[in-house]
Parts: sequence; C-alpha cells; structure tokens
Amino acid sequence: MAANSPATAPRAKRDRTHYLYIAVIVAVALGVAVGLAAPDFAVELKPIGTGFVNLIKMMISPIIFCTIVLGIGSVRKAAKVGAVGGIALVYFTVMSLVALGIGLVVGNILEPGTGLAVTDAVKDVGHAQVDAEAKDTTEFLLGIIPTTIVSAFTGGEVLQTLLVALLVGFALQAMGSAGQPILRGVEHIQRLVFRVLAMVMWAAPIGAFGAIAAVTGSAGLDALKSLAVLMLGFYTTCFLFVFIVLAALLRVVAGLNILTFFKYLGREFLLILSTSSSESALPRLIAKMEHLGVSKPVVGITVPTGYSFNLDGTMIYMTMASLFIADAMGTPMSVGEQIPLLLFLLVASKGAAGVTGAGLATLAGGLQSHKPALVDGIGLIVGIDRFMSEARALTNFAGNAVATVLIGTWTKEIDRGRVDQVLAGQLPFDEKTLLDDGHETSADASAEVPEQGGEKELAKA
Repeated sequence: MAANSPATAPRAKRDRTHYLYIAVIVAVALGVAVGLAAPDFAVELKPIGTGFVNLIKMMISPIIFCTIVLGIGSVRKAAKVGAVGGIALVYFTVMSLVALGIGLVVGNILEPGTGLAVTDAVKDVGHAQVDAEAKDTTEFLLGIIPTTIVSAFTGGEVLQTLLVALLVGFALQAMGSAGQPILRGVEHIQRLVFRVLAMVMWAAPIGAFGAIAAVTGSAGLDALKSLAVLMLGFYTTCFLFVFIVLAALLRVVAGLNILTFFKYLGREFLLILSTSSSESALPRLIAKMEHLGVSKPVVGITVPTGYSFNLDGTMIYMTMASLFIADAMGTPMSVGEQIPLLLFLLVASKGAAGVTGAGLATLAGGLQSHKPALVDGIGLIVGIDRFMSEARALTNFAGNAVATVLIGTWTKEIDRGRVDQVLAGQLPFDEKTLLDDGHETSADASAEVPEQGGEKELAKA
C-alpha cells in the first residue's frame, strides 16, 4: 500500500498540468480563429495576453536573485563563478556571429525584398519604429548599475538584478558559516516565489488566447501573403540553426539528442509560441535546468545573461530584415556593406536589451544610426513582425537552453547521471512547486565535483 502512494501522487500532478497545456493548445487555436473571423475585436484582446506576460515577468527578478544567491553562496571558490561567466560571454559572442553568418548567407540567396514598393505611408510607419528608449552601448553598461538595491527589483531590469545577486552571493560566500541563516531564508523565499509562479501558470490558456488573437487580427492574411517569402526564409533559417548548429554542439559536447532535450522543454516552447515572448518561459527554464542537473551557479549566471547577450534568433532576424529592406528600397548592399552594418547591429542589440518589441526596435535604432536611408523600409515588415517574433523567441530560448547544458558540461558543473534519468522520464519535474523535494542536494549537482567537497554540507546547513 505504502509503495503505491509515491507512484500515484506524481501521476496526479502530471495529469493536472497535462490538461492545463492541452487547454493552452485549444486556446491558441481559438485565438487564431477569432483573429481571422473578427480581426477588429481580436485586436482589442491584446491586453489579456499582455497581462499574462506581465504576471510572469514580475516573478523573474526574485527568481533570478534567489537562484544566484543560493548558487554562489554555497560555492567555496569565487573564481569558479568568474570562469562560468567568462566562458558564457565568449560562447554567446561566437554563437551570435554564427547566427549572423547564417542569416547573411540565406538572405543573399533568397533576396526576398526585390520588387516591393515603398510608399510614403510605409516610410512614416518605418520612422515611427525608431524607439527613443533604445540605448547606446555606454548607456547600456551604466544602466546595469541600479539606483538602489531595491530598484533592481522594482525596475524589472534583469541585468541589474543579476549584478545585485552576484554581489550578495559573494558577500554571503565571504561570511562563511555566519551567512548560512541568510541562505536558508533565501531558500524559503525561493520556494514561495516558485509556488506563486506555479499558481500564475494556470492563467496561461487565457493569456495565450488573448495574445494569439491580437497577433492574428492585427496582421491579417494580406500581410502574410505579400511577405510570405521573407517569413518562410526566416523560419527556415531559424530551423536550420537550431537543428543543425545547436543540435551538433549538444551532441558533440554533451552527448545529448536535441529532440529528447526539447521534449523535456516542450511546455516552455508552447508557452513561448502562445505569448510571442521568450521571457514568459525564463523562470521555468531556470527551474528546469536545475532539475535537469546543472548546478545553481551555472544556471543562475548563464540563463539571465543569455537573455540579454545570447539572442541567436534576433541576430538572424536583423540580418535577413536588413537585407530584405535594402532590396525593397532598390539599394541592395554589397557584402562589404553588409558586414559592418550587421556587426553594428550585433552591438546595438545589447544596448536595446529589455526594450519592448526589442527585435523591431533594435533594427530600427541600428539602421537609424548606421544607415538612415534604410529606415524608410522598416514599415514593410511591421505587419508581420509579431509573427516573426514567434521564431525569434523560440530560437532565443532554444539557444539559451542549449548554452546552459554546454557551459555546465565545459565547467563540469552538471550531473550527467541525473540528466539521463530526467530525460528518460524517471525523475519527473514537479509542476506544483517547480522545485525538487530534495532541492538542497539535487540542485547542487556541483557538489559531486571533487574540488567542491564542502559545498554540499554548506548547502545542507
């Protein structure tokens, strides 16, 4: 009798959340139908989707703070954290360049903008997309420093929260045993925050319906037909990047099959698809990567930083959109002109991290600064930008998920035995708490690394 109880409980939890995500799929289908049948009404539903995404976003800062503080506070060697951050930034830079290169090749082959006309109305729409909130690189770097410690949480800036969490984590690390009561307190706060997030997720079907209905209603079939070549090319390029480049890296470095890995993250992909926002899945990605067996320091540093610096989908989007606009304007760029522009956009994308509609805003701001004549053509892609943002968000998320596993493997901060068990379905993810019952030890996979012999005891204390 007792032996059957543990097996029954997890199945009940999985069944409940299984129905939740079936409801999300149904809501997406209904949203598309409403968007096509009553586009004006559907556009009015946009606040529903926005509200749900905002509910998720309000949880991001406390989750990042707790994850990093617990991870760094339980690690004895500060140099290890620095190594993780250094490897992550190098990897993010290399992959951004690879994504730009792939987009460059495909964009030059397709030449999707040839033959389109740019009217005065289109020009006005293009100039309206130049976001005044976009920052240059200097402002971006200074913006990482919050006005106060508390404002890092109230402002919703991920990198500000990351900075404060790093400082607090290193301070607790230096305090030694005196910091253990604080670590226990932060752990309780983390459990509370994840429980709140699990409650918020039950509103996902409503949010998905509003978001998809608004996107479908605002774009319409005409925009999709006229720009089908660009959309198809972009989606194809993102698909090739994920299932060739990322899949090869994951197989060679970590020995994992990308389809099995993505199956584990299936609900997060569905959530992103229904909200057009990769940020909606950020808290769940942190929880799932820890559950998978990647150590807290690697997850806490790689995931939040990747959401600002590892934007593979955005890189491909800006490459192909730039070439599309240049062709549509009747001023195709030579390769010698394309490369400097794209390198400039690579840097500009970091300065626009966190700006609403970052893909289009970054493209508009970058073109305005580097090649103003092309801003006139941005109005051509405004109608389908939200549909292209689906692929942007999915690709960005996939890139950050794979990056977390790769960096965990390179730094030996991943429990490979646990990874195999989780991906095989032997250790199901707890959708109710988003944490493991034995969270203190299971999340601290790095405790099995010889040089971290005392970390497990500190985490348990």
